[in-house]
Amino acid sequence: MTGSVRVEAYREAHFDGVRALWFEAFPDDPPYNRAEVAIPAKLAVQPELLLVALDGEEVVGTTMAGYDGHRGWLYSVAVRQTHRRAAIGTLLVAEAERRLAQLGCAKVNLQVRAENAAVAAFYRSVGYEVEDRVSMGKRLSAQ
Repeated sequence: MTGSVRVEAYREAHFDGVRALWFEAFPDDPPYNRAEVAIPAKLAVQPELLLVALDGEEVVGTTMAGYDGHRGWLYSVAVRQTHRRAAIGTLLVAEAERRLAQLGCAKVNLQVRAENAAVAAFYRSVGYEVEDRVSMGKRLSAQ
């Protein structure tokens, strides 16, 4: 299936497809992670790092990446259930890594929910390792 799937930078025409995919892949995400909030925020900073996988014109996968000059990050790697196990996630991660490397990024970080063993296994399969770190966060707005 990956032969018919291409990865490209997000365009406004992809919005409905991305929103539907994220709702399918991340149904329990809080409102501030939803497409209506996350996409405009990403388009304001490094919009070329918001990627979609397309099968024809159908959005079947996404990833967002970011680079702060020190570390890169991956977010929102998702593939439609109908297209899983077809190396689309691998294509998306590889393209995000390629774009991050072009920016000078030498290391990429990501976070996986502790209970999501299948996603952790996917990242291990593409070369990521569990690091001995404590993930901490602080929300700066009420979104």
